[in-house]
Amino acid sequence: MKALEGVKILDFTHVQSGPTCTQLLAWFGADVIKVERPGVGDATRQQLVDVPGADSLYFTMLNHNKRSIELNSKNETGKEVLTRLIETCDVMVENFAPGALDRMGFSWERIQEINPRMILASVKGFGPGKYEDCKVYENVAQCAGGSASTTGFLDGPPTVTGAQIGDSGTGLHLALGIVTALFQTTRTGRGQKVLAPMQDGVINLCRVKLRDQQRLEAGPLKEYSQYGAGIEFGEATPRAGNDSGGGQPGRILKCKGWETDPNAYTYFITQAAVWERVCDVIGAPEWKTKEGYKSPAERLDKLDEIFARVEEWTMTKTKFEVMDICNPLDIPVGPILSTKEIIEDEGLRKTGTIVDIDHPKRGKYTSVGCPIKLSDSPVEVTRSPLLGEHTVEILRDVLGYDGEALAKIVESGAVGKVDQKAAE
Repeated sequence: MKALEGVKILDFTHVQSGPTCTQLLAWFGADVIKVERPGVGDATRQQLVDVPGADSLYFTMLNHNKRSIELNSKNETGKEVLTRLIETCDVMVENFAPGALDRMGFSWERIQEINPRMILASVKGFGPGKYEDCKVYENVAQCAGGSASTTGFLDGPPTVTGAQIGDSGTGLHLALGIVTALFQTTRTGRGQKVLAPMQDGVINLCRVKLRDQQRLEAGPLKEYSQYGAGIEFGEATPRAGNDSGGGQPGRILKCKGWETDPNAYTYFITQAAVWERVCDVIGAPEWKTKEGYKSPAERLDKLDEIFARVEEWTMTKTKFEVMDICNPLDIPVGPILSTKEIIEDEGLRKTGTIVDIDHPKRGKYTSVGCPIKLSDSPVEVTRSPLLGEHTVEILRDVLGYDGEALAKIVESGAVGKVDQKAAE
């Protein structure tokens, strides 16, 4: 039995944040019914297309394990079908523009009338306030949530990260909110609204930078490289390059082959507990007892010199050799893995973090599998649905429409094109 088996999710989401959430729920066994506009579907089906005539990787990698129904929610028959779906499902997930559900005739009050146990989960760009009606994309969320202002180097502009912390990060937050609300419903019998603003999600992921903002009131942030360089701090948490957010001095250093390989680098932390082992490994045993090098506080103004010496050593090793040498000594290091290396990693494939999927239109493609592993609910990643692939199946098996009723729904234009044989 899957962890969320029996839970029905009405998925009105599109693009990335909402689909990330519903895909995770589907991986854990929920029946996710993705509602799409007839003939159009999720906008990402046709964004960044690499195989003509097939859904894009953008869509396929965010919509595994779901079923698709084409439904015109503006059509009167379509509204009737949607009402039945709300009656039947446990959760509705949406990332429409503010007010869109109300204009469709399905306000929160109306949804509660139809199904008092329904959980309405929403992704928005901003929470209630002066920006709540603004449209938000990934990088906007990163900028408004404090990530960009604290990312990059001190002498450069604010920088966004390649990790989709605004979209996918918010989807993960929303998924947690949904399962929490489902648990509460088992005790109260009532549904509720779950809101996950993208700005709020990014702020939560940037909490250590808000920590440092408050620490500035007590003086300079001594673990930041700029302190050792004698550069004054301003009023806000600065950009810190590749410094470690946990207070342990760390840098990204060149490894053997860096001249031709843009990812021949390692992250190296000179953790206080293993300082003597670091000295031995890099061939600087004198630093273990040398005046001004023995304690972390004494080393703060010498970090550039220390990491330059460490880098002299790492440049004689591949990033994997650095890991093989340092890990047995508990020296924290990590190779800078390229996306190609990650896709080809045998260990990640063995755990199901990287998976190959067969698709009827695009053939085999590689995707990210479930990042969370449950011992009693293993995940099998199945392909994303074709547009409207399960329309008849959902109308018949989930909502109980018979052949005559199905024919009327099809004739009304409430759904997209369906397989007539299946409808009969």
